[in-house]
Amino acid sequence: MRILIELSYLIASVLFIFGIKNLSSPKTARKGNFLAALGMFIAIIVTLFDQHVLTFEWIIIGFVIGGTTGVLMAIKTPMTGMPQMVGLLNGFGGGASLLVALSEYYKMKNFTTWTFNDATNITIVLSLIIGAVTLTGSLIAFGKLQGIVTGKVVKYPGQHPLNVILFVGLIAAGVFFVIDPTLETLVIAIAAVSLVLGVLLVLPIGGADMPVAISLLNSYSGLAAASTGFVLQNNQLIIAGALVGASGIILTMIMCKGMNRSLLNVVMGGWENAGSTGPATTTTSPKGQVKSVDSEELAMIFDAAENIIIVPGYGMAVAQAQHAVRDLVNLLEAKGKKVRFAIHPVAGRMPGHMNVLLAEAQISYDKMLSMEEINDDFPNTDISLIIGANDVVNPAARNDKNSPIYGMPILNVDYSKTVVINKRSMNVGYAGIENELFFYPNSLMYFGDAKDAVAKLTQELKNV
Repeated sequence: MRILIELSYLIASVLFIFGIKNLSSPKTARKGNFLAALGMFIAIIVTLFDQHVLTFEWIIIGFVIGGTTGVLMAIKTPMTGMPQMVGLLNGFGGGASLLVALSEYYKMKNFTTWTFNDATNITIVLSLIIGAVTLTGSLIAFGKLQGIVTGKVVKYPGQHPLNVILFVGLIAAGVFFVIDPTLETLVIAIAAVSLVLGVLLVLPIGGADMPVAISLLNSYSGLAAASTGFVLQNNQLIIAGALVGASGIILTMIMCKGMNRSLLNVVMGGWENAGSTGPATTTTSPKGQVKSVDSEELAMIFDAAENIIIVPGYGMAVAQAQHAVRDLVNLLEAKGKKVRFAIHPVAGRMPGHMNVLLAEAQISYDKMLSMEEINDDFPNTDISLIIGANDVVNPAARNDKNSPIYGMPILNVDYSKTVVINKRSMNVGYAGIENELFFYPNSLMYFGDAKDAVAKLTQELKNV
């Protein structure tokens, strides 16, 4: 029986690995999701038999409540709300680790002789700290994405010293706990301070840095699960948590590289003016004249073009314009135009956000190209249409050494023959600086809500 249990755990682990591998490509993502879910199902069933559960009443109740909640969230959450859902699920994982660590502590406190060399003491502390930070940090991330909490960078006097003091205090408390695990108040204090630290760590992160925050919190949830695996002495949980933790931190570093910023810079609150929505405040306004265009004029320009690249950004998600964009693409392709999408690594509010939105509108993944795949094609492009993106197409990242985004890899849309920027206004992006691109001689501003503006353009194209 034991051999069968271990073999089942091994199969589940292999399914997790292949599931994550398949998630690396949009074409195989559904298969990867299914394989990982199947692995989790096997792991849960085997664990129930392995732990010799005496009564299943509470497990069945939890399964019904949790399963029903999960199904409703999956069905009801629109694609535009997927970042919030992912952030919330990260928090659930952290919360589960926190609760398991607390329950296991009270169980072992009554029946186990604790020693300094007992590794369980250490892993309980790690589960408490990482799980609590992940829980409240993810809830703040959810609040920022949902608009409940401000998406701007939140800073206050003594912010960083306070975080350091709390972190050092947690480490010291953890050491005392390992030495004397009978101090129940110490356990409660560790959990409470960790919950507060989770809020303080994520609150300073601006809304546009949420792709990095979501990836990092995902890694935290994996590490919390791995720590809980040590607490419960469950190898499957250790493996699954380690896979999620490792993949999450790798993705986080990829996102940071896409912004040419360190993880520390993002976590500490990013750029000084991040989160601004008003006029530029950090650089001198570029010289030039802004030229605007209406839908009728723009339709004639598009009708004459052959090669078109669309650059989606968070503005497209906010306006829920993906279906209007799909209608535009279908019409352009019916007219014999070549249309592709250029996706910047940090476009949107979570990794792959733009890809998910476009796929939800039935746009083929083959048309979605990464920055590395498409950047060299912009000089041969007739029109680059930017919908709701800003800093990721700002040439100041190449030209202005005094700019806070200098050195950040950007989409080379300014090399296109014509650049059309759809925005509500001339307001700055997340970095709080003016976009040089707006003033370029080959740039045209197409003002308006993304959904309405794209729909008007599509209608005018039908009349050309």
